[in-house]
Amino acid sequence: MTRASQTLSGFFLLLAVASAGLAARHSRATRAPAPKAAPAEPQITFDRDIAPIVFRNCAPCHHPGEAGPFPLLTYTDVKTHGKQIAFVTRKRIMPPWLPEPGELKFRDELRLEDAEIALIESWVDQGEIEGNAAELPPRPAFTAGWQLGKPDVILRAEKPYLLPASGSDSYWNFVFRTPVHRSRWLKAIEIRPGDKRLVHHANVLVDREESGRRLEKEPGAGFGGMELIIESEAFDPDSHFLFWKPGSPPYVEPDGMALRLDKNTDLVLNTHLQPSGKPELIQPALGLYFTDKPATMHPILLQLDKDRMLDIPPGAKNFLVSDDFTLPVDSSVLAIYPHAHYLGKDLLALATLPDGTKKTLIHIGSWDLNWQAVYRYAEPVDLPAGTTISMRFTYDNSADNARNPNQPPKRVAAGNRAVDEMAHLWLQVLPRESSDAGVDPRVAIQEALALHHIQNDADDFEAHYNLAALLQMRGDLPGALLQFTEAVRIRPDDSTANNALGGVLFASGQLDGAVAHLNAALKGRPDYFDAHYNLGNALASEGDFQGALLHFRAAVRLNPQDANAEANLGSALAETGNLKEARLHFERALEIDPKNELARENLEQLNRESQSQPK
Repeated sequence: MTRASQTLSGFFLLLAVASAGLAARHSRATRAPAPKAAPAEPQITFDRDIAPIVFRNCAPCHHPGEAGPFPLLTYTDVKTHGKQIAFVTRKRIMPPWLPEPGELKFRDELRLEDAEIALIESWVDQGEIEGNAAELPPRPAFTAGWQLGKPDVILRAEKPYLLPASGSDSYWNFVFRTPVHRSRWLKAIEIRPGDKRLVHHANVLVDREESGRRLEKEPGAGFGGMELIIESEAFDPDSHFLFWKPGSPPYVEPDGMALRLDKNTDLVLNTHLQPSGKPELIQPALGLYFTDKPATMHPILLQLDKDRMLDIPPGAKNFLVSDDFTLPVDSSVLAIYPHAHYLGKDLLALATLPDGTKKTLIHIGSWDLNWQAVYRYAEPVDLPAGTTISMRFTYDNSADNARNPNQPPKRVAAGNRAVDEMAHLWLQVLPRESSDAGVDPRVAIQEALALHHIQNDADDFEAHYNLAALLQMRGDLPGALLQFTEAVRIRPDDSTANNALGGVLFASGQLDGAVAHLNAALKGRPDYFDAHYNLGNALASEGDFQGALLHFRAAVRLNPQDANAEANLGSALAETGNLKEARLHFERALEIDPKNELARENLEQLNRESQSQPK
């Protein structure tokens, strides 16, 4: 058995040898050719292959004066951190770009292609070869100082904020008094937040009511707070994203979309600050760039939120929060800003068109609060009336979430602190003009949005207040009265709401109720110009001219450039027999506004009476 097996093996070996010999005679070679080797991996060099990737995607933050902890401008810079760069790009930690790839494209995308990531890894594996200097692209040049050139106006924070050496992140708001004496148009605001190593991100809010000042404990010192709501007593929905993060260039508004800046308007800079290990002074500046081209297009900010649903139990890994809003008019979405805190996991925004077609507006599959940003679309996203915009935010309150600020996890609800949560989706929307010249499409969106928020939460103060203001503007006093009453029910001590309710009650002839609410407004805010002015009118209508006189004097003291306040003060003085002083205030009103009818008519009446008096 053993021999037979050996013979069989030899038989096959002999055949193989004979075949090889036959091949040798035909090729005239002494032995069989060696198998072909796999093609060598092409040599990857810094100068030709890696520098273009790094210069375009990394250097904007990684150069002196920016937030990157080290520069990435030379071969030596990049080689020193080569393995680290390969790791953070493979994990898509850097560059910090959160949105997933999709049909809709954003401006200034920082996402690396898979091939670029693989190229960096191969370069490191091959030994980080420098290459041929002739193939090196020009090193990027970065403008020192103001990126848009010298601003028309530079505003500096009056007082610095002392950032503690350690502890959790800090949030500080700087109030800037703008030195404009008439309405101007802004094409850009460049934010210089201070030491960029310490400022994670910042955004500017336009404060037309100077409400930020009232939150300062001392003038110019600013005030704390992570999330900031600026109150406005008038319907003024024009809104812009004024956002800064490290490496982002300042945004210049396109022609026709300038931002209006009025006299007595403040700018509030909300900053997110990170301790460095030692006390640091933060004193930011804003550069204002004006244009002579007024706005002809008026975008608004549309907010979806479901903070009311945020009650996340410990251990929940896929806690879903959703909201849906249907656009009442044709609109274009220009930019989008999703926002959650540290438990945010997967953030999705969709648009469902009336025909059922779905568009993904943004999808962030791995949310990171530290790299939040405003994302502007490369092209406007046109959405017809009837489109439903949806937010679907998922939260992870488990111990597996490395960003969870609570270990072990705790129940988390909505709030403004970093350890609380939020579910907000902001969209900058440009409504298309209505064929009806008397209809403002912005009003239609804001009214629908206010009703939507009230349906979500009957105790939404801002929604009731905003709806009331819209109804009042439209002349629907009963509707405005109902909504302002609801706003005061929710916040009985809110001065703004009490003043607004008092004003509507006065306009409706309900003087007693008006006086009560206007007094309540002044109790919370003694230097409230509008409440003094409105209360003066209400008391004068009741025949209490001495009481009216007191409040009109306060109004003139608070706003000496208001012609109506001067004219009404003159009227109250005339009613109480002080004709000489009344004349002075009528004349002062006409100096401010030569077309003020009340002052002109009352002054003419005084002159007629003076001439009819016996000499």
